[in-house]
Amino acid sequence: MAAMAGVILVAFGTGCRQDTTLTLQSTEVIKDTVSFKADLQPIFTAKCAIASCHSDGGQTPDLESGKAYQSLISMSLVDTTVPKTSIIFERLTGVLSPAMPLTGSSDPDNINALVLAWITQGAKNN
Repeated sequence: MAAMAGVILVAFGTGCRQDTTLTLQSTEVIKDTVSFKADLQPIFTAKCAIASCHSDGGQTPDLESGKAYQSLISMSLVDTTVPKTSIIFERLTGVLSPAMPLTGSSDPDNINALVLAWITQGAKNN
């Protein structure tokens, strides 16, 4: 797989707060089929659907298991016609502020490329 390229600004914060916008542009291309359930949901569960972030009663979208797919689709965060303009992808890459995730790795488990591939492949609930 190709190496990631981009500018990384260090962000320090706790919980669901970020003081610095993070900008990353994924250059990696994933050609394998991306499964929402097997590839994306485990990352959302571990990195996003945590207390006071994207879980029940927290920030939208709700990225908890069993709710994430419907939440992303019903909130129109995915654009399969122009995948790179999908709100979820623009948040992950820092095009829109605040960039996600707010804490930890700027691209946990290669989620930027995985999300872009999943959207490009039709954003299926697979």
